Amino acid sequence: MKLNVAMTIAGSDSSGGAGIQADIKTMTANGVYAMSAITALTAQNTTGVQGIMAVEPQFLKQQIDSCISDIMPDSVKIGMVSQTELIIVIAERLRFYNVKNIVVDPVMVATSGSKLIEDSAIEVLKNELIPLATLCTPNIPESEILAEMKIRSADDMITAAKIISDKYGCAVLCKGGHSLNDANDLLYENGKHKWFKGKRIHNPNTHGTGCTLSSAIASNLAKGFNLEESVSLAKDYISGALSAMLDLGKGSGPMAHCYTFVKEL
Repeated sequence: MKLNVAMTIAGSDSSGGAGIQADIKTMTANGVYAMSAITALTAQNTTGVQGIMAVEPQFLKQQIDSCISDIMPDSVKIGMVSQTELIIVIAERLRFYNVKNIVVDPVMVATSGSKLIEDSAIEVLKNELIPLATLCTPNIPESEILAEMKIRSADDMITAAKIISDKYGCAVLCKGGHSLNDANDLLYENGKHKWFKGKRIHNPNTHGTGCTLSSAIASNLAKGFNLEESVSLAKDYISGALSAMLDLGKGSGPMAHCYTFVKEL
């Protein structure tokens, strides 16, 4: 049996709805073998983040080396990295192994509003990691930080995506939401843009949507799809996971990542 391989480098979500746990579920549901390197442990649930404990940089390096030196991934998704030293380690190892199909989800703020990255690490993320990306997947607040502008309209999303793409040399998926173009995402690649219209699903349980989308895209890239195809397939998967209407927890709950093979959902 031969499976394509995707790797996630991100933080752990103890409640299972986002982070490493969501990434592995998503990659499995999308038909690839998942590997992981954990950047931080979190104590969190559907109501928020109660604590973050970053791993030591040397141990993160060991995790990455252990995986990639043995099994070369066809794609890598990078999620929450809260500290400067960890970002530097990730960037250095990805360059060392010449990893392809890198999807960077520049996680800065949780859906609940909790801050997930040190201020000093944002500049290192910009300078070291995003330039290595095949695709960067910021939401509206993250796009505003990366493009250094306010986004108030669909045209602003296009402008911001162009600024980010030109500055960092990667394709950009500017994700709608935050009361602007909800469910509609913009892919900017090689000077051209394309809108991906999302299915509007009235489900308040959206914990981990960003992690899940970027992991689904990475899974599709690992299988050989191009960026447009990978985004389109990932959007379909997200719609299905939300439409299953899983309802867990007291806050914004997780999606049904396994809806593709659990028929009772």
